[in-house]
Amino acid sequence: MQPGPEESEISTLLDRYLIGLDDDELDDAWARGLFTKDALVEFPMSRHEGLEGLAGYHRDALTAFAATQHLGSPALVALDDDDGERATLRANLVSTHAHHPGAADEPLFQVGTLATGEARRTAEGWRLSSLAFRVLWSRGTPPRAQEPR
Repeated sequence: MQPGPEESEISTLLDRYLIGLDDDELDDAWARGLFTKDALVEFPMSRHEGLEGLAGYHRDALTAFAATQHLGSPALVALDDDDGERATLRANLVSTHAHHPGAADEPLFQVGTLATGEARRTAEGWRLSSLAFRVLWSRGTPPRAQEPR
């Protein structure tokens, strides 16, 4: 069964999110085009709540690496049967992180992740209201803990 236009629009939000991470185009316009004002993004090691500062949160996290490549499966999207204004999504990801030269014994850190999220229909279109990542496996050396600023 082919996804409908709404499911495709919601699935594309995750694709645009991942491509934005790799293209290093993380600014407030990027965040506004993907997330609701009260969005929650959760990783195993940290989380960020709200649209304000969300792009900077991602930029700061990615400075640990020289480059990244995020590959995602097609997202499975389910529209809420009650009102059609909310949806859930789920996808599998493989993320490859290239360390800065000399930052680790191995050049790459790879992670297999289950991504889950929720989306809401807004006046601007569908936006992610939550996005969470659960690590299923990893290979290589993770980045060193960053000093608090």
